[in-house]
Amino acid sequence: MFARHVAVKLKPGTLAEFTGVMDKEILPWLRKQKGFLDMITLAIPSGREIVSISFWDHEESAQVYNATSYPEALQTLKDILSGTPQVRTFNVVSSTLQKIDAPFVPAARRRDRGDTTTAANRAHRV
Repeated sequence: MFARHVAVKLKPGTLAEFTGVMDKEILPWLRKQKGFLDMITLAIPSGREIVSISFWDHEESAQVYNATSYPEALQTLKDILSGTPQVRTFNVVSSTLQKIDAPFVPAARRRDRGDTTTAANRAHRV
């Protein structure tokens, strides 16, 4: 699984408008994109900055979206955004929200580190 992390500031007082556009226009459109799995959007308490994390089946699917469809999403949101969104990408290595397989690590790159899970996380294992 692959994730796109997009952070951007909003114009003052536009969080409700942003949420409406995301729910009514962007999300239905994203659900039609090949490889799209899910999205989480977070806002700081003042509502002036958001982080949107989208989940994709593979990096290639996210790259196709970024090259072909992401510019259209930005155009839809242009009157709400304040500044240029900062996009970062990640391999998803663990999630309690999505069932994912552990990433493949070639034998040559594996190192036995033992169980590095914290005690608090071990207590939540089922």
